[in-house]
Amino acid sequence: VQLQASGGGLVQPGESLRLSCVASGSRIPVDAMRWYRQVPGDQREFVAVITKSGATNLGDAVWGRATISRDNAKQTMYLQINDLKPEDTAVYYCNADHEDGTYWGQGTQVTVSS
Repeated sequence: VQLQASGGGLVQPGESLRLSCVASGSRIPVDAMRWYRQVPGDQREFVAVITKSGATNLGDAVWGRATISRDNAKQTMYLQINDLKPEDTAVYYCNADHEDGTYWGQGTQVTVSS
């Protein structure tokens, strides 16, 4: 299974961003999908999770500002973060559970700066 994250970039505080993560390489669909983020020197931080049935949960850092969704037909997960803050600056990684393990994508950089 390969995961491709995209949608990062440079945005100003208060703006919104939508990240995408596409799973490919297997005829068997992935199960739960998650977003994590990491700042150099810090541990990877949980951001959000969505199960194949659509149940969701958000991490404290983005609670109330983010929406996670997915399109199972496209094996794609999305993360919309609103009211972005400088402390949201990080590399955002997606991962997904599959019958033969958990896979990680390569990450997409989000930089929030004026």
